[in-house]
Parts: sequence; C-alpha cells; structure tokens
Amino acid sequence: MLFILPLISLLLTACTAPPEIPTWFDSIQRMPVRTVQVQGHRIAYLDAGKGPPVILVHGIAGSMWQWEYQQTALSAAHRVITLDLLGSGLSDKPDLAYTPVELVEFFREFMDRLGVPRAALVGNSMGAGLVIGMALTYPDRVDRLVLISGFPDRVREKLGSPMFRRAVDSRIPIWLVSLGNWFAGRGLTRDVLSEIVHDPGLLTPAVIERSYLNRTRPGLIPPLLTLMRNLPLWEEGFARQLAQIRPPTLIVWGAEDRVFPPKVGQDLHAALPGSSFVLIPEAGHIPQWERPDPVNQALLNFLQP
Repeated sequence: MLFILPLISLLLTACTAPPEIPTWFDSIQRMPVRTVQVQGHRIAYLDAGKGPPVILVHGIAGSMWQWEYQQTALSAAHRVITLDLLGSGLSDKPDLAYTPVELVEFFREFMDRLGVPRAALVGNSMGAGLVIGMALTYPDRVDRLVLISGFPDRVREKLGSPMFRRAVDSRIPIWLVSLGNWFAGRGLTRDVLSEIVHDPGLLTPAVIERSYLNRTRPGLIPPLLTLMRNLPLWEEGFARQLAQIRPPTLIVWGAEDRVFPPKVGQDLHAALPGSSFVLIPEAGHIPQWERPDPVNQALLNFLQP
C-alpha cells in the first residue's frame, strides 16, 4: 500500500492540466517570460536586446536556465532568443514522437512565429544536434552555427559517461522511470549535475534545488526517454551529412567534459570544413554556464558581422 499511494499520486499529477508559466525568469537577472503557440503547443521563451538575432538552444533535459549568463553579454548587440524546447522546462510536454525531423520542423515554425527569417543558432549538447539539423535542412535560415559540447556522429559510441550511456541504453518502462525519479529526490539531481559540471563548488543548494524542480515537472520523463531512444534516428538523418554544413561554424568544448570528451569535439571540428574550435579550460559539458566569461568572449568574436 505504501508503494501504491505515491504511484497513484504521481500518475494523477501527470494527468493534470499544464501548470501556469511564471511571469518572470528569475536568475542572475529578472526577465519576462514570453509564450508562443507552435504547432498548437505552448512554448516558453526569453527575448532580449536588439540587433541580429541569436537563438540559444539547450540540451536534453535542460532548460533556458543553462543560458542565464549569456543574456546580458549577448543582448547588448544582438536580439537574444532563449527557449525551452517542446517537452522541456516550462514548455508543453505533449505525447509526441520527438524525432529529429519533427524537432527541426518545430524549430522552423518557432522561428516563423517570432518573425525571424534567419538567425545565428547556438546549441548545447543535443541542442547542437537540433541546430545541425536546421543547418542541413534549412540552410537559408541559419546565418552562423555554434556547437557547444555536441553533437557528434556515432553518439552512443562516443559517450564518455557510463551514467549517460546506461540512460541511453535503458529500456525500462516509462512509468517505472517516472516512479524512480519521484523517489530519487535531490540526490539523483546532484549526481547528474556532477557528471556535467566540472567544478563541484558551483553546485550550491540553490542550483541543485532549481535543477531538481525542473527535473520533476509533470510530464517531463516521457519526452526525455523518447528523445534518448531516438538517437539512432539522428545517425540516419543528419550525422552522416556533417561535411555538408555550409554556414560558418564555431565549436566550443569544455576541457573537462565527461559526457563527450574533448577528442570528440576535435573530431567534430575535423569533420566540418572551415570550422573553428575553442577549448574552454576547467569546464565540463555546459561550459557556457560553468565558465561564461571565456565562452561569451568566443561567441561575441564569432558573431561579429
């Protein structure tokens, strides 16, 4: 009975209406959260600054929080758009296939809905895979491309983290993963963050709490597992075409990345003709959050007209 009651509570929570989106994004600065309907689903995003548009795209299980240190630095000279992808963060989490092709079409329509015909796209981890898909499918919509810690070919083979490799390989039923996520608490959140952040001193109680609340949002687990299980579709659809990318491309990598070690970034650099490569010392898988100053400088230099 003690096992069944939390399970019922979890399932009832998953069936409730989508929660209200907060009015403000409270991080190192306060910014209004905007929403837009894309393919009938509510998407949360930030929109700051004026100038050539730059869209920041988080990775799997991530959110706009991972770009909090880019808002002020980039919006001084650019229109900076930062979204929670479909199935993530504050955005809706519908029951969809979440294939790479569908995500690219969603992203194109997101740009259309915001009146952005062309932009520089900056993606972290799986977000880098999405912007690669945009560059290959709609090259006329991509001005410049920045790939931060991802996304290589042969993804499963190149994963350096045993924890993430087990997650990708897992075929545990979604309901059981949801239940385990509910019971695991903040300890699991700290374990995951410790894999992607090099400096443990940055994992303050406030950071862990914020990440925990994001990880336990209703409806998050099914899209997350579906995205991971769709990795073979990334290989079939885009990974084999990397050499065909034409927009100017910058690759940024954390020197201490345990998810995709720096050699993966160097190989990606070699696969993309004319690309530039910047290695960020003392940074893990989200260097834009862990070491924002050198990353922001690299971005500003690359995004100059």
